Order: sequence, then structure tokens, then C-alpha cells
Amino acid sequence: MIQLLKNRSFVFLLTTILVACNHKPNMGSMPFINKPDFTPEWIDKDNPLFDSIHQIPAFSFTDQDGKSVTEKTVEDKIYVANFIFTKCASICPKMTANMSILQEAFKNDNDVLFLSHSVTPGMDSVLVLKKYAKAKGVISGKWYLLTGNQNDIYRLAKREYYAGDTIGYYQTGNEFLHTENFILLDKHRRIRGVYNGTLQLEMERLIEDINMLKEED
Repeated sequence: MIQLLKNRSFVFLLTTILVACNHKPNMGSMPFINKPDFTPEWIDKDNPLFDSIHQIPAFSFTDQDGKSVTEKTVEDKIYVANFIFTKCASICPKMTANMSILQEAFKNDNDVLFLSHSVTPGMDSVLVLKKYAKAKGVISGKWYLLTGNQNDIYRLAKREYYAGDTIGYYQTGNEFLHTENFILLDKHRRIRGVYNGTLQLEMERLIEDINMLKEED
């Protein structure tokens, strides 16, 4: 149980359940994540706060094919983001295997994409990522393995995706980023869910939530 409580996606799920018990949102909707503690918030379109919901800002990285990937790539797309490195022998193989499950589930769905950012971009060059992509069955144009400036990746991860390893605060230094989180974003680059990317069971929940997002206007 102690280990579970340390898991940020478990804390998010537990918090969602507890908040829902005291809140009466539209049961066909999903919450928004506006803070690094992953507190879920149900915000209706007529709420004055709706226009200030946290959104991932502009970004620019390079994928396994040497092509530029920016916020325009995910415009009007639902996508799942995570953070890995190709030399990782602990949680990353499990995360990549589980991302493959998602890729298979939505491989013919043009509305859904996947972004895996390297946290060791100095080692994960385009050529390294291309080799990794071939070995893992990554479909170009569906699942992007991203490299680029490390400061830019870490800043985006910790300040915008809330992907630091500690709940409730931003990591802003050079602490190594090693998180199991899969982060679900809607067509407006707003965070809608967080999942443990090492657990295959969580992929079932994530697939259900992606399909729920597809039903949103």
C-alpha cells in the first residue's frame, strides 16, 4: 500500500474518486488537470474558468524520422505523452510495450497520436530513435519518438505536463526525469488524465477514456 500511495497515477485515480463523491459533474465528462498535484476539476463551458484551463504551450522537437514535431502536429488530436530513454532497463520497456497496446488499439484512428519524449536526448539521436522504433514496432506518423534540447524537454515535462517525480510541486532544476506516467491530452492540449504506464490494466482504462474524449464536442 505504501508503494501504491507513492504512485502519482494511483493518487490521481483515488483523488478523482473522492472528489466525485462530493461533486456532481456531468457523468459523461472527464475532469481537467490544472495543477501539479493532479487534482481533478470538472469545469463546464459556461464556467468563467473554462478559458483559463491549463494548456500545453508551443513546442518543437525532432522525431525518429528526422522530422519536426510541434504543437501543430497534435492540433485537433487526442494524444498520450510519456517520457522514456532508449537505454533504460527498468520501467521504460514496460511503458513502451504498453504504449504499443495503445498504438494497436488506435492504429487506424487519425484522431489519436502518441508522443514519447527522450529524457536523455544527448544519447538518443535521430538514428538511435529510428533503430529503437524499428525494434519496437513504432508506426511513423502515429507514434513519435522525440529528441531535442534537453532543457526544453525537461522544462516542458516538469512545468507543463507535471511529470516530475514528486507530487504537488514543480521540479525546476536538473533532477533526472524518470516517471512512469502516461498523460492523456485532449484536442486542445489540455491534460485530462494520468495513468501508470507500467501497468497493462491501466491501458484498458486509458483506452476507455480516449474513447470518452472522442465523444466530446
